[in-house]
Amino acid sequence: MMQQMRDKMKIIMLVTAVAFVGLMVFEWGMDLSGRSSAQASGGELGRVNREPVSYDEFLRTYRSLYDEQQRAKGDPLTASENRQVEQAAWEQLVMQRLVAQELRRRGITVTDEEVRQAARFAPPPQFYENELFQTNGQFDLAKYQQFLASPSVDQQLLFQLEAYYRDLIPRSKLYQQVTAGLYIPDGELWRMWRERSETARVRYLALDPQTLVADAAIALSDKEIQATYESQRADFARPARASIRLVTIDRSPTAADTAAALERARNIRQQIDGGADFAEVARRESADSASAALGGSLGKFRRGQMVPAFDRAAWSLPIGQVSEPVLTQYGYHILEVESRKDDEAQARHILVRIRRTEENENALLVLADSLETLGEELPLAAAAERLGLRVRSAELTPELPIVAGLGRVDDGADWAFREAEPGEVSAVYDENPAFFYMLELVERTPEGILPLAEATPEIRHRLLTQKKLEHARRLGRELVDRIRQGQTLDQVAQASGLDVREAGPFTRLDFVPGLGRLNAAIGAAFGLRPGQVSGLVEAEGALFILQGVERTEPDRQQFEQQRESIRTRLIASLQEERWAQFLAALKEQAKIVDNRKQLLRQAADQEEPARATY
Repeated sequence: MMQQMRDKMKIIMLVTAVAFVGLMVFEWGMDLSGRSSAQASGGELGRVNREPVSYDEFLRTYRSLYDEQQRAKGDPLTASENRQVEQAAWEQLVMQRLVAQELRRRGITVTDEEVRQAARFAPPPQFYENELFQTNGQFDLAKYQQFLASPSVDQQLLFQLEAYYRDLIPRSKLYQQVTAGLYIPDGELWRMWRERSETARVRYLALDPQTLVADAAIALSDKEIQATYESQRADFARPARASIRLVTIDRSPTAADTAAALERARNIRQQIDGGADFAEVARRESADSASAALGGSLGKFRRGQMVPAFDRAAWSLPIGQVSEPVLTQYGYHILEVESRKDDEAQARHILVRIRRTEENENALLVLADSLETLGEELPLAAAAERLGLRVRSAELTPELPIVAGLGRVDDGADWAFREAEPGEVSAVYDENPAFFYMLELVERTPEGILPLAEATPEIRHRLLTQKKLEHARRLGRELVDRIRQGQTLDQVAQASGLDVREAGPFTRLDFVPGLGRLNAAIGAAFGLRPGQVSGLVEAEGALFILQGVERTEPDRQQFEQQRESIRTRLIASLQEERWAQFLAALKEQAKIVDNRKQLLRQAADQEEPARATY
C-alpha cells in the first residue's frame, strides 16, 4: 500500500508543480527552478531594478506558456499570438523579481514551524482530490498526515513540498499585508447586492440616426467642412508612414514534411509494439513537453474536451491498445487509452510535430540567402522575379508595424523608419516564425497634420453623424410628445415605421442586446413603473423611448440571510483588485531594462532550437 502511495505521489507532485505554475508565476512570481537569475546560464536579457533576467530563464518560461496556449486554443498560434506569449513570458519574469524584491524590502520570511504547520494542515488543493487520501469520497486529513509521518515516505517529495511552502507562505503574508483593512459597510453592501439581484423588463423603441436618416438627406457645404478642419486640426494629426514593397518566403511545413512526420510517428509506434516502454519513449520522443515529463500521461479528461480527431480516437480505441498515428492541428499523436468510464477517459500520448525536415529547412535557408544576395544588387521586384516570388505593397506606421494577412514585421519597420532611404532594399528578416521577408522602402512620410483634401472624408463623416443625431432627436421628441398626449408606444411606432422591441429581465450590471451596458438606457429602465413610458434617452450613439414592463425588487430577507457570505465574496473580489493595483504600482515604480529585441535575435542565430521556437 505504501509503495503504491509513493508511486502515485510522484505523479501528484509533478501535477501539483504544473498546476501551481499559473498561480505562482502569474500571481506571485515564483521561480520553480529554485535558481536565482544570477545562477541561470545564458546571456542577460534585461534587468529589473538592477536584478538580471537571463535568456535561458526567459526561454523556459516562453516554451511553457507556448505549449500551454497551444493546448488551450486547439489551433496553431498565429504570429500575433506568438508575440503575445513572448510578452507574457517577459511579464512573468519581471513580476517574479518585483515580488521577491518587495518581500526582501519588507523583511517577510518564513519559519520552519510555519512550514511544518502548513504542510500538516493545509495541503495543496490537488491532494484533496486524490483517492488515496479520501474516506467515503471526502478528503481525510488523518490519511494525509499519516502519509507525511511514514518513515518510508520519499524524502525527495518532502523536499519538494517544503520548497512549495517556503515560496507560498511569504507571498501569502505579502498578500495579506497589501489587502488588509478592506471592509464593506452594510449600506454599500446592500447597494452592491441590489445591482446584482434587482431585475427589469422593458419594451422600447430604438432610433438609430445612421439608418433613420439617409446621407442624401443631409446637406454639407464646403464652408462647414473648412470650418471644422480649422477648429479641430489636432484631431487630424497622423503618424509617420512608410510605403513599402515586400517579398515573403513561407516557412510552414510542406507535404513532404508532413509525410516525414507521419513516418517518424509510425516508427515510434513500431518501437512500442516491439516492446519498448511507452512512458520512456514518450519522455524521449514526445514534443508535448508537459505530458512527456509524466511519461505521456494526459490524466483524466471528458468527452469533447480534446480536439475532435483526438477525441474520436480516445472513445473508439480499445483500452490498452496503441493507436495508429492520429493527425490533429498539433501534429501526429500515438495514443493509448488507459481507462474509460462513461464520459471520462484517462490516456497517454506521444506527439510528433510536423516540422520542416532538415533538407527542406536547408533549401528554405538557401532561398532566403539567395534573395538577400540579389537584393544587395537589384531592386526588390527584379530580385523576386528571378526567384519566382511575389511582390506586394503595404503601408506601415511605427505604432502599427503590421501587414494585412501576414502579421507583425517589427524589425522591418525599424529599418524602414530609422535606417532606410527610399529605393533601398533591406536584409531578409526572420523574427516571424511563419515567414521570412524582405522590404523595399518606396516612400516615408513624416508625422504631421493631414491636408484638408485627405481629412475631408473624415470630416464629412463627423458632420453627417452629428446632423443625423440632431434629426433623430427632433423625431424622438415628437414621438414622446404624442405618447404624452395619449397615444400608445405601439401606435407611435406603427405610425413612424418603427418596431417595438423587448428586453429582459436584466440586472443593472448586465449587457443587454439592443440597449448596451451601464448606460443611461439601463438606468432609465430601472426608474420605470410597469406601463410607464420614459422620455427620450440617449445612449450608445442611439436614442431610446422605453416602457416599463416588470421590475423585480431585491429580496431584503434573502440579503439579510446571506449578508456575511455576500460580504466575504465581495471583499475577496476587492482584495484581488487591490492586489492587481499593487502589482501594477510595483511595476510602474521599477527601473526595467528590456533588451529582448536585440538579444533574442542574436540568440536565435546562435541556437537552432531557439530559432525554431521563435
